[in-house]
Amino acid sequence: MIVRAATLDDAAAIARVHIETWRTAYGGIIPGDVLAGLSYERRLQRWTEILNRPADARSGNFVAVLDDRVVGFASGGPERDGDPVYTGELYAIYVLRAYERRGLGRLLTHAVAAMLVEAGFDSMLVWVLSDNSAARRFYEALGGTVLREKPADIFGLMLPEVSYGWTDLDELVRKMGA
Repeated sequence: MIVRAATLDDAAAIARVHIETWRTAYGGIIPGDVLAGLSYERRLQRWTEILNRPADARSGNFVAVLDDRVVGFASGGPERDGDPVYTGELYAIYVLRAYERRGLGRLLTHAVAAMLVEAGFDSMLVWVLSDNSAARRFYEALGGTVLREKPADIFGLMLPEVSYGWTDLDELVRKMGA
């Protein structure tokens, strides 16, 4: 398995993973008709835009490749809400259900955290839907501390999110790289 920086050529594969993982991870959390209505074309357009942007050392997108197939992705960069303590953010991390529990989520998180450290960030947070117990267990296993909750507008639905944070990103990178 390989984790590497995403390229424009990965846009279609990332869009596919994004749609598939939302449908499996958020079933029972987000209404089925909303998940069924997710548009691969819109997601492809969005990922093409993201991956077409000029390189920025403060943010990045990574893919997990197994058997020559993109099976997961993660992205991160500066924290988006102006948090005074947690300056970096893991924006997204998704792995296809068939490839979960193989260490890919850990490798993707490590890639984002290492990129953030290299860019000068010393802390990181991530937001997760409160009802996504599998993701919450993952962040807790990585030593994330529950920070706070807020409502998130997801396709017009107000759903509760909780954030997890790490104040020592260097330590997280060392632990994950071991």
